[in-house]
Amino acid sequence: MKNILLTTLISLGCVSAYAQSKQNKEDDFYRIITIPIPENIKMEVGGMQVLPDGRLATSTRRGEVWMIGNPYLKGDGQPSFHRFASGLHEPLGLLYRGKDFLISQRGEVTRLVDTDNDGVADVYDSFAKWPLSGNYHQYSYGPVPMPNGELLVTLNLDWVGRGASQSKWRGWMLKLGEDGKLTPFATGLRSPSGFGSYKGDIFYTENQGDWVGSGRMTHLEKGDFAGNPAGLRWSKEEGSPVKLTPSDVPNTGEPLYDVAKKLPGLKAPAVWFPHTLVGISTSDFKEDVTNGGFGPFAGQMFVGDQGHSIITRVDLEKVNGVWQGTVFPFREGFMSGILRMEWGLDGSMFVGQTSRGWSATGKQEFGIQRLVWTGKMPFEMKNVHSMPDGFEITFTSPVDKKAAADQDAYKLNSFTYKYHQTYGSPIINTQEVPLKGIVVSEDGLKVRLVLDPALLRKGYIHEIKADGVKGADGNPLLHATGYYTLNEIASGNPVSASAFTTTVKAAAVDHSAHAAAANATAEPANSAPSAKRVVDMPASWTNGPDQTITIGTVPGLKFDISEIQVKAGSRVKIVFNNNDDMLHNLVITKPGTANAVGEAGLNLGLKGSEMNYVPKSNDVLFHSNIVEPEKSESIYFVAPKQAGTYQYVCTFPGHYTLMQGKLKVTK
Repeated sequence: MKNILLTTLISLGCVSAYAQSKQNKEDDFYRIITIPIPENIKMEVGGMQVLPDGRLATSTRRGEVWMIGNPYLKGDGQPSFHRFASGLHEPLGLLYRGKDFLISQRGEVTRLVDTDNDGVADVYDSFAKWPLSGNYHQYSYGPVPMPNGELLVTLNLDWVGRGASQSKWRGWMLKLGEDGKLTPFATGLRSPSGFGSYKGDIFYTENQGDWVGSGRMTHLEKGDFAGNPAGLRWSKEEGSPVKLTPSDVPNTGEPLYDVAKKLPGLKAPAVWFPHTLVGISTSDFKEDVTNGGFGPFAGQMFVGDQGHSIITRVDLEKVNGVWQGTVFPFREGFMSGILRMEWGLDGSMFVGQTSRGWSATGKQEFGIQRLVWTGKMPFEMKNVHSMPDGFEITFTSPVDKKAAADQDAYKLNSFTYKYHQTYGSPIINTQEVPLKGIVVSEDGLKVRLVLDPALLRKGYIHEIKADGVKGADGNPLLHATGYYTLNEIASGNPVSASAFTTTVKAAAVDHSAHAAAANATAEPANSAPSAKRVVDMPASWTNGPDQTITIGTVPGLKFDISEIQVKAGSRVKIVFNNNDDMLHNLVITKPGTANAVGEAGLNLGLKGSEMNYVPKSNDVLFHSNIVEPEKSESIYFVAPKQAGTYQYVCTFPGHYTLMQGKLKVTK
């Protein structure tokens, strides 16, 4: 009997150990359900609305509006599709108003009405108009309603090798009156596909580009300038609440927060989305108003990302009257690029997706999926709050107090980006932030990380990694990293050292070095393996290269040449022209290693930008640096002596799965 009992206890212990070692996955908590779409419908979602009767209305980039019945897949599990309107010009917004729809086109907001109730719009009224230049980049978004009933639209900048406002109000957010009148509200916008209200205030999301070092979310008030000066061309027009002119904006490369202190009207972001670390092209956002129907994050925001096919979670707080907060990873694995999100009537989230010309890590060209909370509680950092001496983390469920009190469970860094005309920015002024102490609350739901207040830098992103924190059940955090944008430091009393659960031996801090780092604007040195990058023709090539090859780019994350051929041991010059409006590089790899090299580039973290996303790997043979839009770089190399099919790939994060070609080496 004793042996049976002992065996049983050992078995139970093994089961318990197995249960704790089985790491939770996102799908355990939030399920992605795909809505099947008929093959003859190109459902490239540009706008989306959930209707009171349960149908889902969508506008598509192909110029159609569809009514989808049974989008919740009840009964036989099959949705129905009925075309409501067609012939529109790339509509990227849709608003249902009971008796009609308002929908954005390139040059206007159109009012759609079904007057005879046959399910098809028979009235296409021009509700509001604006001029067009004909530039392909003149996307138009909205209308989006505010809680007070006002409507907003936003107008994308043109792209001419840089952002440009070639027709009136491009790069602006405008209020739209019931009479169709457009009133300018704010400018400095570059590609504002996501905008709306949060807690009654207006926010918009922005994508990396010129004057935009990384994705960001900005709180906009009337007269604000969000950073891209192209739209300031119209600041002298009647009705403009913005007084700045393009010549007022400095191009020094200082952090945006620092420039904003010297340039009244320039608005620093509430939250930065560190490029490639939490997405590459922010899109729509939705405040969680489901009252717990979508999990433990009521009152927070969920933000889509078109390029990485993911949704992130944003928790904001107001400190000294200024919005700031944290972005957390939330859910990946969507089928295409996320552009629109809408709450379902049951508290689930509909996710509308498209990737044509705006390629994404999701392999499909378009799709609609529904994200549903399973009811199971994820172990997450629920939110992070600013403290006078650091940060306080609240968790969704109690932590293992011993693990949470271990100083090695955490790692903190701070960094920022340049504010300059150049497309994007490297990460600059990176600084490790050591802990002074840790305070774990009695109930295990909160952990206070105490820092040297001198190391809290306003305007900087503070990366908080909590890889060593475990839940009371032994499981790790589902997502162990958050990025807190610190615009203001909370007031209050610092924690007394006597209250520390754990006292961390403070590292010596050189405050003069800190000050220098905070004011530095120089780009970090490129530390990718330089021996594999030769941009000047070797002096020994007295007769020049044996072969010169020019490779360009085309929209949709593609090289314009999918295969090139060189002789083994020959001298090769490749001219890489970046004709696209995104950043790219060209990396030549050993056969069959392009995906592995691309993934390694993605995983470089904070070092990625300074290494041009080229990992130090023996699989990398030759490479360019990151090349800005409308620029080029030449590289020189001697082709491998071994014949075979080598590869070339763009390792800029999110690009490598699609942007590849073959380099055939022949004898």
